Amino acid sequence: MTDCGCELEVESDAQRRTLRVVLAINAAMFVVEIIAGVLASSTGLIADSLDMLADASVYAISLYAVGRAANIRRNAATASGVLQLALGFGVLIEAVRRFIGGGEPIGVAMMAMGFIALIANSFCLWLIAKHKGGDVNFRASYIFSANDVIANIGVIVSGLIVKLSGSQIPDLVIGILIAGVVIRGGVKILRMAGSGEEAS
Repeated sequence: MTDCGCELEVESDAQRRTLRVVLAINAAMFVVEIIAGVLASSTGLIADSLDMLADASVYAISLYAVGRAANIRRNAATASGVLQLALGFGVLIEAVRRFIGGGEPIGVAMMAMGFIALIANSFCLWLIAKHKGGDVNFRASYIFSANDVIANIGVIVSGLIVKLSGSQIPDLVIGILIAGVVIRGGVKILRMAGSGEEAS
């Protein structure tokens, strides 16, 4: 039987559909969460919203790279890693600004928004897990989504501590930790892209 490449084409279509869905979810959650973060004066929520923005951008880049040549996929992964680093450092700057400027985060709002984000990111992780054995861009997307789930749990826990203690410190700590996770993810993706790693 002639190898028409139909199987690869079907796989690429499935990957595109998945990326479109997770892109839409992350873009919508960025808007909702950054509004909630500003209204609740929460560094953790603002950090998580910027993480959503980073992920939406990464998914858009990955969507462009699906089905293209290996060097284009590696370049796309490199762009994703650089973007993660930039937004991670942006979150750190925001955390410092909030620490200096003060403000009292609203613990209940942090927990509620963190729970909504956790549901959204868990769904994205479930979708992407179906393709995580693919090229470097899909493995990058899996790493980002897994990190998001961890960050959401952190926001919920810090929201509870803020509510019980009345201190802004837990919120600042989770914001800095999320920034660290984002930066670490960016570095990992850059290493994967630099090594020319493809399917595992």
